[in-house]
Amino acid sequence: MLDKSQKIKTEERAILVGVIQKDQTTEQVEEYLAELAFLAETAGAITVKTFTQRLDRPDSKTFVGKGKLEEIRDYVHSKGIDIVIFDDELTGSQLLNISEVAKTTILDRSDLILDIFARRARTSQAKTQVELAQYQYLLPRLKGMWKHLERQGGGIGTRGPGETEIETDRRIVKDKISLLRKRLQEIDKQSFTQRKERGELIRVSLVGYTNVGKSTLMNTLSKSDVFAENKLFATLDTTTRKVVFENTPFLLSDTVGFIRKLPHHLVESFKSTLDEVREADILLHVVDLSHPQHEDQIGTVNKTLQDLKAFDKPILTIFNKIDLYEKNNFDDWLSDEIKDDIRREINEKWHNTTQGNCVFISALEKQNLEELRNIILQKVRDMYAVRYPYKTLLY
Repeated sequence: MLDKSQKIKTEERAILVGVIQKDQTTEQVEEYLAELAFLAETAGAITVKTFTQRLDRPDSKTFVGKGKLEEIRDYVHSKGIDIVIFDDELTGSQLLNISEVAKTTILDRSDLILDIFARRARTSQAKTQVELAQYQYLLPRLKGMWKHLERQGGGIGTRGPGETEIETDRRIVKDKISLLRKRLQEIDKQSFTQRKERGELIRVSLVGYTNVGKSTLMNTLSKSDVFAENKLFATLDTTTRKVVFENTPFLLSDTVGFIRKLPHHLVESFKSTLDEVREADILLHVVDLSHPQHEDQIGTVNKTLQDLKAFDKPILTIFNKIDLYEKNNFDDWLSDEIKDDIRREINEKWHNTTQGNCVFISALEKQNLEELRNIILQKVRDMYAVRYPYKTLLY
């Protein structure tokens, strides 16, 4: 949908830019930029350098201020940088002002995520959802993206001076948004019918931050072949499989991963995909225990679930990648006794936090999967007993 020149090409050299606001620490912003670098890598760009500027709030004209922008411009020109990526959303006027100074491609975090989603979309539903989000992102930025707003249309047979080019484009974009929404409504009806046809089976959905291992766990539990790789947003389309544990059937779904500062247009556009989360009976919240910011990621997922009005559902927190956690944190000189103490402390902490609704596994190395299966099985059977108390179950 967007002009090809705005898309990241393979092996582009990028610099990242962030503002340290008054309510943030340097460490926090460095963590955000590290995630932004991973996003850039997922899109095919190589991060060469990061720039930060300490401001009470982003500059309304240039985001980082005139002096810092000139510093960025000089670096871009001296090092042959292809793209500059900002860690927050830019307004149309900021995009224009920065582009005029830097003379290179400018993206913000939302545009980068939209670009990744556009690359990853495979089904008609996902492609339509992404395209709608792109147009919604573009609409309020049209004015800032045009340098010549006064070129008039019209001519013989028209009333008045005609529309300016910006007004024409705004009308075209609005019409396109309306068309895409209607198309999604049709797809939503089909998806609803498909979900309704699944019958009375209990629904279990995997949720979590992006790249925590949901798809790998999906493959392990359902013995299916869902695409999984070590990149952000490997999964866009919801995949649902029928799973049977000890003659007890249920539906298991893998959903799109969440992320900090996820563009709200994407959340809106992916409503039908996220309906799988809203309509689930049980949520399996997968956490990458090895990630240094896993507690912040848990907070992001919980906040998203609250926004989706799904936080009151039964939730089992699955701490994944315990093998990688131990590899990163257990030095060779640590005794087995000390390692056991650390494991015990982590277990006690999260069992208290989740009221006992947690389990520690490695989906890749297949550690503690039997315990996980038993917990899921018991929760599913309990749910059947509550939903169908007078129905004789054969399992």
